[in-house]
Amino acid sequence: MILTLTLNPAIDRTVTVDKLVFEDRAYILDHAEVAGGRGVNASQVIHAFGGKTRALLTSGGAAGERMLKLLDGAGFPYEAATVAAESRINLAISDQQGLTVKLNEAGAPLNVRELEAVRDLVKTRLDGSREKVRWLMICGSLQPGVRSHFYCELIQLAQSRGVNVLLDTDGDALQHALEAKPSVITPNQQEAERLLGRALITRTQMLEAVNRMQAMGPESVILSLGSRGAIGSSTEGMFEALPPRVDSLCPIGAGDALAAAFVWSMEKGKSFAESLRWGVAAGTATAALPGIKFPTLQQTRAIYKQVELRAV
Repeated sequence: MILTLTLNPAIDRTVTVDKLVFEDRAYILDHAEVAGGRGVNASQVIHAFGGKTRALLTSGGAAGERMLKLLDGAGFPYEAATVAAESRINLAISDQQGLTVKLNEAGAPLNVRELEAVRDLVKTRLDGSREKVRWLMICGSLQPGVRSHFYCELIQLAQSRGVNVLLDTDGDALQHALEAKPSVITPNQQEAERLLGRALITRTQMLEAVNRMQAMGPESVILSLGSRGAIGSSTEGMFEALPPRVDSLCPIGAGDALAAAFVWSMEKGKSFAESLRWGVAAGTATAALPGIKFPTLQQTRAIYKQVELRAV
């Protein structure tokens, strides 16, 4: 069983238009609404690959109720901690050339009681006797006002039970959570730049960044680089996974798919390098789909065969 936690989930509204051009009109071709957030997206990918997953999240207000109804048809179990604040509604606009604009709400603050409810929900599932949890994926942003060490507490909770933790977040939440030494972190280039306080432009800088981030505490690091693949480092060594060139229709969710496929592969007993290759394949396959959609295992396997893996 792979648990995912999305503290700050959302309804993701996607609009597909003919073209996005500055100071010109665009015509809407399609629109959709799905339950979203990094952890929810990860559970969708794991489920599509035939893995066992349970999504944990928060839900508040009318938007939260609608979000849970959207999740009812997802095919995998979920549990929500009810909070007072309204759940987020995010908007993504993509054109037929792959240009995407994403507008996210920050989310509303949670109180101490609500955070304790989330912690209790995670603890209950980690201790569940019927489902042996091997991985906890802590994904996405913290709501404004939530203490930056909250993820750190959850990592320690999982580690005390022998559960591996993948952390996929940004900003202060990422920086503070490194103190707990998660099993793996999966920042993208922009998140890594914010963490390290410097621009990453050349390949040499990317490799140095991975080493620096690994020295900050996590056992493994995966630096996601979009269409350029990813660089990963673990006790096995450092590797680059280079994807084939595809027509990118919507890159939103590609990083979530990378993290999910990586954990799915690790849970099946594959090596770090092989799991990195699966992650890049899933991220690439996701970007090639219109709107916020996730690939099947068959679609991902077709890309996986074309991903080049190099030891650095």
